[in-house]
Amino acid sequence: MKKYKIAVIAGDGIGPEVIGEGVRVLERVAELDGGFGFEFTHFPWGCEYYLETGKMMPDDAIATLSEFDAIYLGAVGYPGVPDHISLWDLLLKIRHEFDQYVNVRPVKLLKGAPCPLKGVAPGEIDMIVIRENSEGEYAGAGDWLYRGQPNEVVLQTGVFSRKGTERIIRYAFELARKEGKTLTSISKGNALNYSMVFWDSVFAEVGKEYPDVKCASYLVDAASMFFVKDPGRFEVVVTSNLFGDILTDLGAAITGGMGLAAGANLNPERRFPSMFEPIHGSAPDIAGRGIADPLASIWSASQMLDFFGHECWGERLIGAIEQLMVEAKALPSDLGGTSSTHEVGDAIIAILEKYR
Repeated sequence: MKKYKIAVIAGDGIGPEVIGEGVRVLERVAELDGGFGFEFTHFPWGCEYYLETGKMMPDDAIATLSEFDAIYLGAVGYPGVPDHISLWDLLLKIRHEFDQYVNVRPVKLLKGAPCPLKGVAPGEIDMIVIRENSEGEYAGAGDWLYRGQPNEVVLQTGVFSRKGTERIIRYAFELARKEGKTLTSISKGNALNYSMVFWDSVFAEVGKEYPDVKCASYLVDAASMFFVKDPGRFEVVVTSNLFGDILTDLGAAITGGMGLAAGANLNPERRFPSMFEPIHGSAPDIAGRGIADPLASIWSASQMLDFFGHECWGERLIGAIEQLMVEAKALPSDLGGTSSTHEVGDAIIAILEKYR
């Protein structure tokens, strides 16, 4: 029996609560299937660890994590630790060191999920956003000159390499071809006259190899408008690190909220472990109260199952989330219910039991 080794970094705030439910669900899925299993190893890294040690994770963390098949991440960030430290010294470090250059974020309106858009029915929003995850605006390149002086200057340099840009665009084209879907590139070539003009040119160049894929290109401001006014026009979307970060939060807002927002950080070649996470924050204001919504962590668990080749269970998990929202008997508070985090996990597991 295949045993997947999973490194669990539950992190801060509500992270341990929601990841705990995701782990329970994955363990039950493995029991129901009988053909594979999970071995979870928990690491206490994050902001609390930083306040104790001065580091978000130990010096040998990357070497330690490299021995695992995947990483399951909760949330990072807590009052008292600057956001740029919590982000750069854990999440972004893992993404960069393990070359997790593909970020996959589903933006899908499930049955039962609340939608603030008038007249939009389940199924009418169904897109996959492929975000470049290793360079671009989050490359960490720049400088801070004359700090604290009247002539202070800050430089934040976006890095767009031929390798990085082409491989993410090609990944999106391959996905669109496989799924039989359209592909939309989102950039800002009219204003960013180097990076985004380069992006647009690479998209057009690679697109010549995929004449069967129907393509479109939008400026990010226009795309933001159409995410709200006409989200059905998007199926597979490919965009840069920063734009993808912003647009997927907007996508979450129109498909039920951040409690349903999941993300996968993939190294498609599988030379390094990939990482799966709910993309909401650590929500320290509700941490420890047992009311956090675990559905995003469960959705990211379905992405992990897909990545390991167990797509049927990935689909069943999404179906279980959908059934839970339609029945509305065990909803978390952000979806209008009164159920605890653990009760929502119990309800998902109960739905999965039909596959016994």
